[in-house]
Amino acid sequence: MERVRSLSEELKLSVLSRSLAEHLDEHDSLKELRTHFIIPKISQLPNVDLSLVDGSADCVYFAGNSLGLQPKNTQKYIEEELEKWATIPWAWAEENLEEMMAKIVGAKPEEVALMNGLTVNLHLLMLSFYKPTTKRHKILLEDKAFPSDHYAIESQIRLQGLEVSSSMLIIKPRKGEETIRLEDLLSLIEQEGESIALVMLSGVHYYTGQLFNIKEISRAAQNKGCFVGFDCAHAVGNAELRLHDWNVDFACWCSYKGLVVWQEPSYMKDTLTLLDLQMDLQPGVNGFRLSNQPILLVCSLQASLEIFNQTSMTELRRKSVMLTGYLEFLIHHYFSSSDSGEPLVTIITPSDPEQRGCQLSLKFSRPIRAVVQELERRGFVCDMREPDVLRVAPVPLYNTFTDVHHFIADLRSVLTPGSDKP
Repeated sequence: MERVRSLSEELKLSVLSRSLAEHLDEHDSLKELRTHFIIPKISQLPNVDLSLVDGSADCVYFAGNSLGLQPKNTQKYIEEELEKWATIPWAWAEENLEEMMAKIVGAKPEEVALMNGLTVNLHLLMLSFYKPTTKRHKILLEDKAFPSDHYAIESQIRLQGLEVSSSMLIIKPRKGEETIRLEDLLSLIEQEGESIALVMLSGVHYYTGQLFNIKEISRAAQNKGCFVGFDCAHAVGNAELRLHDWNVDFACWCSYKGLVVWQEPSYMKDTLTLLDLQMDLQPGVNGFRLSNQPILLVCSLQASLEIFNQTSMTELRRKSVMLTGYLEFLIHHYFSSSDSGEPLVTIITPSDPEQRGCQLSLKFSRPIRAVVQELERRGFVCDMREPDVLRVAPVPLYNTFTDVHHFIADLRSVLTPGSDKP
């Protein structure tokens, strides 16, 4: 946010003005990336009140952390494959994309395999890495982990004939706090490490938006002899990752159907020429593959990764920090207090950019469903999570500073009717 402040002073524009937001967009080095996505028109959205908005305008899409916008080339690549059946080498189609994926997660191409869905991959990985003993049998996870992750971990514990009550260890925030302190997590690993078989955490917590310190957690867990893995569903393409350098044992994520396992580089040197009943797995991560991947999903993945490949995670992260910081600043400025003295909007996501991605998780003094309904009427797409959080995620690939300014202006009209727009 300091960069935004200094620009406003240099240009003699109010930090609250739309003119500043427009200037930031005009000089955004990544602005062309937005043109590669299909952005829905407001009239295409459900629950819109066309008496309040221009239906022909682009919607403001702040749900990219839940479901990203469709790249324009997705349909093209799928149609090409249907028209030119088998011209893409199906047996190796996903391998052509592994180098692009590896750049996003900070891994080597030979450490990445594209396969299955997230929960399937979680089960496959835990079957290999969760090997409980009488002494070391616990799995450590965070409080309110994504439900399917929690269920998968519980299933793996039961599969080993163990009791969830004694083998599932959950790290929780301190009383009265929303997020987990790193020092508390590291302390628990130090205290319980001799009994922990696997540390299995999110990269970014789906509900609060907290970005965990993967490097420090991995070091602490491995120092105690634990395997450590991460569900990076909300971290991939959102935060800068260095999974190889951080020495994680494994990670997986959704949307891109990807999986990464740390290993020393290894390569398949011999070509399989006979099909027999002798199992001969490919070395390293590729040994986890169950089959070839659905070709139409590979086409969709290619369309997305090509956009990421036009820039770097460093550049995307730089813009993301500014964009989310700008959103945070405007929320604090306009909604930090009400007539009752209580904040109209509370941000439960950590304020430190190093501890979050692009997402801010918001709580409101008004009933959240009423707020969401009014935002939908005005053409905004955000993501409500029970019981009382609205996830707002300005994605640097296609969201703009003007999107943020527009959102705040309309949120003011929802929460403080009659207020002037910024």
